[in-house]
Amino acid sequence: MNKVIKIENVYKNYKLGQVNVEALKGIDLEVEEGEFISIMGPSGSGKSTLLNLIGCLDKPTKGLYQLDGNRVEKLNDFQLSEMRNNFLGFVFQSFNLLSSLNAMKNVEIPLIYRGIRKKKRKKLCEEALEVVGLGERMHHLPNQLSGGQQQRVAIARAIVGKPSVILADEPTGALDSKTGNDIMDIFKRLNKENNMTIVQVTHEENIAKIGNRIIRLIDGKIQQNYSGGRND
Repeated sequence: MNKVIKIENVYKNYKLGQVNVEALKGIDLEVEEGEFISIMGPSGSGKSTLLNLIGCLDKPTKGLYQLDGNRVEKLNDFQLSEMRNNFLGFVFQSFNLLSSLNAMKNVEIPLIYRGIRKKKRKKLCEEALEVVGLGERMHHLPNQLSGGQQQRVAIARAIVGKPSVILADEPTGALDSKTGNDIMDIFKRLNKENNMTIVQVTHEENIAKIGNRIIRLIDGKIQQNYSGGRND
């Protein structure tokens, strides 16, 4: 299997005033193409820092990170932006939709950055919104959609460019349990039917177990790395 994510002995330090904070302490992690993994841990454990590194939003202080064979720690800011746009799709707890744009226009944004022509953008956006069950609401504004529907738009935006990896930060955190389960059903389908690699951060055990594997962080170190118990 192709290892889409490879992290070796990664450290991440921050300066808070005069204090040096070690957020990650020698992380080793490999994720194969088509895996669905969940990252868990208490507040301050390093899970958000790890997701930021995987998402090319930051670079390690020390260590190796390869994404689709590319050495991320060696890239400049422009190259990091290119990696995010071409290889990654992001889903956030707060949806991060632009309120003045309808669902179609929100989904279109990453394609505009790629320079894709308008006719092709329209086709790809329609396909992505159909995948998440919003084919009839693609011209609705975010305030005309429920929380679950807004998260579906965010997922459509994440998958529209056909990325190698979907990164989800507490994707069900702002939703009720039923709506959260509906969102997880979409993730499971994308993972199983489209072989999309998914890495999610969650504090909910039942959501974490939907993945193939759970990575548990404590104090910047991986304490457990085990099967999540998903049974397809």
